[in-house]
Amino acid sequence: CITWPRVREGHLQHPKMPSALSPTCQSSNGAVPGERGKQDKSVKRGNWGNQIEFVLTSVGYAVGLGNVWRFPYLCYRNGGGAFMFPYFIMLVFCGIPLFFMELSFGQFASQGCLGVWRVSPMFKGVGYGMMVVSTYIGIYYNVVICIAFYYFFVSMTRVLPWTYCSNAWNTPDCTGVLDRNLSSRAALNLTLLNDTQKRTSPSEEYWRRYVLDLSDDIGNLGEVRLPLLGCLGVSWVVVFLCLIKGVKSSGKVVYFTATFPYVVLTILFVRGITLEGALTGIMYYLTPQWDKILDAKVWGDAASQIFYSLGCAWGGLITMASYNKFHNNCYRDSIIISITNCATSVYAGFVIFSILGFMANHLGVDVSNVADHGPGLAFVAYPEALTLLPISPLWSILFFFMLILLGLGTQFCLLETLVTAIVDEVGNEWIIRKKTFVTLGVAVAGFLLGVPLTTQAGIYWLLLMDNYAASFSLVVISCIMCVAIMYVYGHRNYFKDIEMMLGFPPPLFFQICWRFISPAIIFFILVFTVIQYQPISYNDYIYPTWAISIGFLMALSSVICIPIYAIYKVCRSEGDTLLERFKNATKASKDWGPALAEHRSGRYAPAFSPSTESHLEVQPLQPEKGRSEAAAASPMQGSNGSAHSQDSRL
Repeated sequence: CITWPRVREGHLQHPKMPSALSPTCQSSNGAVPGERGKQDKSVKRGNWGNQIEFVLTSVGYAVGLGNVWRFPYLCYRNGGGAFMFPYFIMLVFCGIPLFFMELSFGQFASQGCLGVWRVSPMFKGVGYGMMVVSTYIGIYYNVVICIAFYYFFVSMTRVLPWTYCSNAWNTPDCTGVLDRNLSSRAALNLTLLNDTQKRTSPSEEYWRRYVLDLSDDIGNLGEVRLPLLGCLGVSWVVVFLCLIKGVKSSGKVVYFTATFPYVVLTILFVRGITLEGALTGIMYYLTPQWDKILDAKVWGDAASQIFYSLGCAWGGLITMASYNKFHNNCYRDSIIISITNCATSVYAGFVIFSILGFMANHLGVDVSNVADHGPGLAFVAYPEALTLLPISPLWSILFFFMLILLGLGTQFCLLETLVTAIVDEVGNEWIIRKKTFVTLGVAVAGFLLGVPLTTQAGIYWLLLMDNYAASFSLVVISCIMCVAIMYVYGHRNYFKDIEMMLGFPPPLFFQICWRFISPAIIFFILVFTVIQYQPISYNDYIYPTWAISIGFLMALSSVICIPIYAIYKVCRSEGDTLLERFKNATKASKDWGPALAEHRSGRYAPAFSPSTESHLEVQPLQPEKGRSEAAAASPMQGSNGSAHSQDSRL
């Protein structure tokens, strides 16, 4: 409750002063009963138009290409249906808690991945590490989108260019599933079974010899593939236009980009399930191999897939949540988005393996011979399977359009993460007004840095960045973030912050997970990643040592931000001893807390509201008497330690 000072004799109440200078109580959302409700929006920074926009954006961010080209492969490789058990265990104990932590962290402070570290300034390097990771991912992720754009455009033809082996780029080893040179299906089966090592599909040769024109070494960049460069430009232009007004414009675009992929998945599934051999592929995908449950690698893959697919430690979740209204129920949102992401992965497996089962049945081989993951699935195996369908260009257009939308949903958040961090860090009115130009600058820089990935050796560099730039560094960043919030800032403080924001403390299950279980699982993922490490390779190509060293440097470049900034902050902090400097560096800064003044209640409330002071204006009945009384009034000590006269508040 706020008690107004008593009006001294000889003074009148100004008409703008709140009714009756008597105690008024604030409700839990900061509104005063009987007054107009306080605005739960940041006019200066902006908010989502409505909560659906945030949920759809977060779903688009979490549901990406990995849900389609990585999870189904991991599932069948790690025991089929048996893999679902450790997968959902990791979702409950690690995925959802971390997702909720990042959403609540960004929403409470209404700041991006840099501004939130006012909670403990020494750990601001974690935010810089997130920015570095998002930069790496944003560069190569848009190159994958540009390749999907290329396949989307070339699919607009009567016959897909990777259908037959009669093209200029094909070799004598090429054997197509519909090649007219084959006298019968038996001849094809014989070729596949007796000469498996030699046979190459037309889709593989189209991918390697025409689209990429692949060089023989990562150091041999060759020439820039102009069609890919053009598609990369198209991709960045689309991303920029969708983010030209920040979340106000991207929030409208996600109504389509986040929902239409599910329409395409459903169409492809309905078509695929009717094909001969589809059920065989689905059974191959789901049949449980319970003996693998005891394999540590299966649990490690499950934990890693949950961690990476939800986008934890990228900075995107914090950024997207920072545009929420302060009292939004992010607890509910985190559960909805996390479950939607995992359900999409499982659903995509049905779509992929129904078509691959049909293709394996057509070739007379086992499903494992046609199953693949990563770019091999998206640009080789699945496109080849589509050539077997009637009106194959239509299905190809739908498939690659779905990949484009899945990629754009993630790319929007990656770019917005970088832009928001820059704008929040500078924080003045000028850069807020010029945010569109900041977005343009980041987009142009991303395009230029992506040009080397469109060369003949570009796929080598793309896979190098994918394997090293966003691997164990994300695990380290996430682990340090948990420790900083739970043990440095203090779990009790954070639980009180959430209670102030949501109206209820986090459930006991989440409190236990945040403090003990989730950090333990993250540490397990880190150990598993180190133990299972194998040098990267692409098909038969083994990466040279110098290239692997560059990969490790990329991984370290994000992690090294944390100790470097911590040392810098300790050195710049006040204190006579190192211990005092360390304590001051880890202590929450004065401006930590809700961004809007009306939300700063409890321990974040100022002694007196400046906005209230500005509306108080008192005219004395007898000016001279008023001045003499004011001069004679003895000064009194205010709650903030400053001395002022008894009448100075009025």
